[in-house]
Amino acid sequence: MAQVYVFDAYGTLFDVAAAARVAAEEPGRDALKAVWPQLAEHWRLKQLQYTWLRVITNDYTPFWEITKDGLDWAMEKVGLDDLELRERLLALYWELAAYKEVPMMLAHLKAAGKTCAILSNGSKDMLEGAVDSARIGEFLDAVLSVEDIGTFKPSSAVYDMVEARLGCAKDEVLFVSSNGWDAAGAAGYGFETAWVNRAGDPVDRLPHQPHHILTDLSTIPELA
Repeated sequence: MAQVYVFDAYGTLFDVAAAARVAAEEPGRDALKAVWPQLAEHWRLKQLQYTWLRVITNDYTPFWEITKDGLDWAMEKVGLDDLELRERLLALYWELAAYKEVPMMLAHLKAAGKTCAILSNGSKDMLEGAVDSARIGEFLDAVLSVEDIGTFKPSSAVYDMVEARLGCAKDEVLFVSSNGWDAAGAAGYGFETAWVNRAGDPVDRLPHQPHHILTDLSTIPELA
């Protein structure tokens, strides 16, 4: 039975589409309103792809720089050339909303005496901003950033941080991610894993697969 619950941040606890969606609802954003879902999808995909490539090339750069690079690519892809909009989208990324079930889910785990932590590619200051904005800090025992080790998931060095920082064994951990590849990587590492498959995507064709597949985070305490 898991005693330590470790969550990916972006896309798992925090809605990465929120920045584009909120900006599109603001007055005078007609061009963005027409394409914001595509922008959000391209932005997230490039953000992930750039982390993978930087793991392969051993060329770490802070996640905030990757986030900006991904947005620049995405804006060009959908035909938006607007520096003010770029700055607005980046500012909103520091205030991403948590998914609606997150606070209650974390509160249930803490009431059950579980350890709860974030393990993220995000930079420390980005994660601090997101946690504060979502008001979930009281439920977290640790926020672990790859910034401390200079590489990204799914490097095993990232998953090593959980045991090293939280003083637990692999078989005590449930690792939760909305990224199928991340859940698979953590499963191969030796964690019990849950994939939050909000989009209903197929399971990735990888050597390892998640142990649990969920549609949101609300049932995580039932796995306790």
